[in-house]
Amino acid sequence: MNLLFFHLNKEEKKNYLEAINKVEETSYDEILPLKDLAYELNENPVSEFIIAIDNINKEVVAYLDFWLTFDSSTIFKIVVKKEYRNQGIANRLLEKMFSYLKEKEVLYSTLEVRKDNAAALSLYLKLGYEKITTKEKYYKDGMDAYYMVKGI
Repeated sequence: MNLLFFHLNKEEKKNYLEAINKVEETSYDEILPLKDLAYELNENPVSEFIIAIDNINKEVVAYLDFWLTFDSSTIFKIVVKKEYRNQGIANRLLEKMFSYLKEKEVLYSTLEVRKDNAAALSLYLKLGYEKITTKEKYYKDGMDAYYMVKGI
C-alpha cells in the first residue's frame, strides 16, 4: 500500500473538511457531525490533524485528531476507512503523532477508548499506553471507556 502521511498546518486544514468527513462517516462509534468536525479543523485552537492519503487514488483514508495543550496531548479521535482497516495505518498515524509530540517536548499523551473496542485497546497497550481508570457510561450508548496515559 502506497500511503502518504501529513500533519496539516492551519491553512491546509480548511481544504480537507469534505475528505475527512468521508472518513468520519465510516467511524465505528459516534459519528462527529459536520459542524463539529468543521470546528475541530477550523476553530479549535488546540486541535492538530494528521491524515493518511492513498497515493494511488489521492483519497484521504484515515485521520487522527489530537489536542495539544502545554506539555500534554489528548487523542480526540482516530478513524480509518473500513476498507483500509487492519493494515497498520492507525499505528503509523500514532507514530507520526509521537514524533511531533517529542519535537514539541510534550510529556504525555492521554485518550479514552471504548471498553469493547478490542482492536484499539490492543494497539494502545502495544504502544505503551496504560489503563488508569474506567469512566463509567462515558459514551452515549452507555458503554464504559478506559482512560489511558502514555509518557512521551
